[in-house]
Amino acid sequence: MEERETSRSRTRIGLLAIFICLCGSIIGVGCSIHEYRNEAFARRSNALFFHGGSEGLHASKSHGSSSQSSDTPLRGKSFIRFDRVTFTRSKESSSKKNDMQQNTGLVEAIILDVKDREKIGGSYLKSEAICCNRNMSLEGSCKVGEVIIQKNSDNPDWPKRIKTFFEGQNEQAVMDPITVEINNTGMYYLYFVICDPELAGTLIEGRTVWRNPDGYLPGKMAPLMTFSGIMSFAYLVLGLGWFVRFVKHWKDIIHLHYHITAVIALGMCEMAFWYFEYSNFNSTGTRPRDVTLWAVTFTAVKKTLSRLLLLVVSMGYGVVRPTLGGITSKLILLGTAYFIASESYELVQHLGNINDFSGKTALFLLLPLTFLDTTFILWIFSSLSKTLEQLQMKRNMVKLELYRKFTNSLAVSVLLSIAWIGFELYFNATDPLSELWQIYWIIPAFWILLAYALLVVICVLWAPSQNPTRYAYFEGADDSNEEGLALTSGNKVTVDSTARLGDDLEENKRV
Repeated sequence: MEERETSRSRTRIGLLAIFICLCGSIIGVGCSIHEYRNEAFARRSNALFFHGGSEGLHASKSHGSSSQSSDTPLRGKSFIRFDRVTFTRSKESSSKKNDMQQNTGLVEAIILDVKDREKIGGSYLKSEAICCNRNMSLEGSCKVGEVIIQKNSDNPDWPKRIKTFFEGQNEQAVMDPITVEINNTGMYYLYFVICDPELAGTLIEGRTVWRNPDGYLPGKMAPLMTFSGIMSFAYLVLGLGWFVRFVKHWKDIIHLHYHITAVIALGMCEMAFWYFEYSNFNSTGTRPRDVTLWAVTFTAVKKTLSRLLLLVVSMGYGVVRPTLGGITSKLILLGTAYFIASESYELVQHLGNINDFSGKTALFLLLPLTFLDTTFILWIFSSLSKTLEQLQMKRNMVKLELYRKFTNSLAVSVLLSIAWIGFELYFNATDPLSELWQIYWIIPAFWILLAYALLVVICVLWAPSQNPTRYAYFEGADDSNEEGLALTSGNKVTVDSTARLGDDLEENKRV
């Protein structure tokens, strides 16, 4: 009986693991220190264009003169700092210039709030040009060779323009170590623009440092650090409640309860780990890539195996069928495809982009992941339906009731998941510039809350009690015996006691 009970408990592990990892993971981005490694400019309209980064930044909490030193921390201030940003033009371009001429080429750094994007370029002049031409200059709208900027009437200093000039025949121009303080909350973009066509082939290297008032954590990720701390405490509370129940009924504990305990501890440690990850990121401006890579891979493997285990249990493996038969190869194929899709998506989300928006790449990778999740869902519920039907035919009411509660909980979670995936796709598709960056954190937070809620449901359904036999699986046992197992703590009847009663009756007959 103990061996059979162990087998039954192990099948439940799959249900528990998939519940915790049903959907989603922490979504993040690369770093708040944007590095440029001899990267080239791309042509846009009549300009050479390079995207230097974008992040959600909150307004500075304290105001004052900005420090020009990269070594001086600015507590309570939000800023963008240029560190060793160097532009290198081609030898052919520099040889055409006069060595005695002071300014022989211009590179402009443009910083703007996304809401001011229409003020860059000639859109307000009914032109698609980015750089000013002679006709526009004659109208007094701009200066030839510079980016067209319509100043914000409410804030005349913005969008911000920073000029860097090449001198004589020098091949390199170095930006001054400027720190631009941010006094208004918004999604800020940085562009480097060249209007001189003779500077084609220019490369950029160096870095820019983006900081919020409370640290280097990008704006839309900052709430996740607090959220991770709260969820770590929530898992601690759940663990304490479970531990009290566990100790109270320690004599009646079955193997399943040990696995539930392990999952609660895992959830608590996972949230604590992400809190530490965000805290370290917030302090240094970079995240430990090796640790993040392993965490992403572990998440992908765990999600894949959890879904496969749930599918196997839903098929009734170990309950109504002893083997999987010829579908093993299909399970391996589906699991492999899901792991590749999940790993790719998570890598792009966590390590593939230094900006505050994931872009078209993440959306492209999300589509196959959604398709595979849908495949799992349909297959799981199809298998559950067959398993429930077989249990009902055998009149195994105890297991049938448990499976019904499990199915209902899973159905609610899947419906919520599908609805949220649809919302996430809509959110990413309709907000390409991350204008809603301040509420973006709710997308990964939802999956964490759903996993926690499902774990609470599991803890309630499989709570330790004085009668653990309702979880046990008795292969070949008479259905009426299993149906007779009490579901209340006051009526504990086991198969062993039934067997002993039969032996006593037989002995009485002989007497």
